[in-house]
Amino acid sequence: MQGNDLALLQDAAREAGKLALRHAMKTPHVTDKPGGAGPVTDADLAVDALLKARLTTARPDYGWLSEETPDSDARLTHRHTFIVDPIDGTRSFIAGTKDWAHSLAIARDGVVVAAVVFLPCHKALYAAEIGGGATLNGRRIQVSSVSDMGSAKVLTAKPTMESQHWATGQVPPFQRKFRSSLAWRMCLVAEGAFDGMVTLRPTWEWDIAGGALILSEAGGTVTDRTGQPLQFNNVMPQTNGVVAAPTDLHRQIAHALI
Repeated sequence: MQGNDLALLQDAAREAGKLALRHAMKTPHVTDKPGGAGPVTDADLAVDALLKARLTTARPDYGWLSEETPDSDARLTHRHTFIVDPIDGTRSFIAGTKDWAHSLAIARDGVVVAAVVFLPCHKALYAAEIGGGATLNGRRIQVSSVSDMGSAKVLTAKPTMESQHWATGQVPPFQRKFRSSLAWRMCLVAEGAFDGMVTLRPTWEWDIAGGALILSEAGGTVTDRTGQPLQFNNVMPQTNGVVAAPTDLHRQIAHALI
């Protein structure tokens, strides 16, 4: 990293939050992405343009990967790459609720080394730098001490609770909860508000890169659904799902999955 990359991400996220909140005061213009990839609003595109200009101007030698920018193989030639979701939780943004976030990360040689997840409506800024721990609004955070699935609160979508995903055919006895933003789910686990998160579908890197570092720096274990470590800035920028939790709980969940 050069300079203070974490400070750069924090400043950019706050700037993005101000822009997004101005858009949130108006009825968003919504279009559907090709191939059933979901909705996109004028706010998503405006925030993407702001972040790309702000970050790549400050670090012109870094690559760029964002949900709202057409992908380019050029990012694969850079040792450092920004991985950005301008608005994670676009459906929440469209609905006028508060559970959307800006997710910003920097990967070096495939490993996330600096990350920020910012929820402007909640005034919550999560941040982490590799080896430096994780914070929420400057206060150190850590994962819960829950180690048993029977007493765990796990953030996951309803289809996860179908028996075909579990090795014994029995759905684990954890309590399912849900939040629309994947980045925020990971941060809620990082601060100990929930005990784990699971997503079994192929997962875009921009949804999870920031949260993955924040959660791991808060003492949790983060892998794909098979227990393999996450790598970022892949040719196809997806992971094979995500399982994230305190280490003992993570081991139980990963072992129970098919």
